[in-house]
Amino acid sequence: MINLVLFGPPGAGKGTQSEKLIQKYGFVHISTGDLFRWHTKNDTALGKRVKEIMNSGALVPDEITIAMLKEELDKNPQAKGFLFDGFPRTVPQAEALDTFMKDNGSAIHHIVALEVTEEEVRTRIAKRRSTDNRVDDEEEKLNKRITEYFSKTIHVLPYYKNHGRLHTVHGIGDIDEINKNICAILDR
Repeated sequence: MINLVLFGPPGAGKGTQSEKLIQKYGFVHISTGDLFRWHTKNDTALGKRVKEIMNSGALVPDEITIAMLKEELDKNPQAKGFLFDGFPRTVPQAEALDTFMKDNGSAIHHIVALEVTEEEVRTRIAKRRSTDNRVDDEEEKLNKRITEYFSKTIHVLPYYKNHGRLHTVHGIGDIDEINKNICAILDR
């Protein structure tokens, strides 16, 4: 079993790369963004709490995020591995994920950070905004998400680097080449 965290700012290509990695390795994909959208769309108790927070562009508090993740992990006891997309976003979340995985007899084996410039992120999201109509891609909310990533979330990387699990991949260029670079890390 391989458990992977795919890391990067909004628009870095995490979703695109996740699809390719799921096909190749059979991961169970856990995207906090997808979980948040599902819970809000289905008006669950957690979803009601998340909706107000997401609509303001702020990060969802750790206890809500972790509750959703635990629920997803528990649904998939026979998984070949998990791919975490968009989580963790804070060092306490990274620590909580490590603890949870250890308590379940597993670990996060690799953290792959897609390195993408803010300019590239803004260009990609502008394209995505015109086709996907995602509420969290609206300009004001996007600005908050980008600021959150580059001022707060990026501090998770040293945590994983200090634990020897961080790998960086240049996230600009040919999608298949980026994927090949990620797979080379996982196949070692």
